[in-house]
Amino acid sequence: MASKAEDLTIDYEEDGVLVVKVLDKVILSKGSWATVLYRYQQWDKSKDGYSADRYSIRRYRKMDDEYRQQAKFNISSRDQALKIIDALQRWTADGAGAAGADEGEE
Repeated sequence: MASKAEDLTIDYEEDGVLVVKVLDKVILSKGSWATVLYRYQQWDKSKDGYSADRYSIRRYRKMDDEYRQQAKFNISSRDQALKIIDALQRWTADGAGAAGADEGEE
């Protein structure tokens, strides 16, 4: 694992093939807990190529100066990603939930 949030990745290689390839990532929070949003593709043997873009949110906890994954949520499709975006935009557009907005941030 990594000691800095910037070095975290979900790239995964097996038998010389990059099975999970990170295309981009956004660090949503860092500190003793880090939250990272990944955009990635997965190798599909049957198609001899990579999948459409996929997305994953991972939560890491820093222990003994190394981040260790504690939780993950994989966004199952582009449609689901767009629904999440839509909901968050609606919830944040009018300042809804502004009271206590800093609660739980690290």
